[in-house]
Amino acid sequence: MLARCALQTIKLYQKYLRPSLPGVCRFTPSCSEYTAQAILKYGFIKGVFKGLTRILRCHPFSGQSGYDPLI
Repeated sequence: MLARCALQTIKLYQKYLRPSLPGVCRFTPSCSEYTAQAILKYGFIKGVFKGLTRILRCHPFSGQSGYDPLI
């Protein structure tokens, strides 16, 4: 139930909010897509945790960027 709500929220964000934001993603796949994949693979709690850690790594001073697949 929670996973379905979270995935729906991510889809709404991707469809309506993300196109109006500047394209500055540092990673491929994007953080929202990564989080959605993590929720599908690991469930709500672990998936959201993995998504949040990915978002926290997404800043200009991290030195990381590029292809970062879900493991």
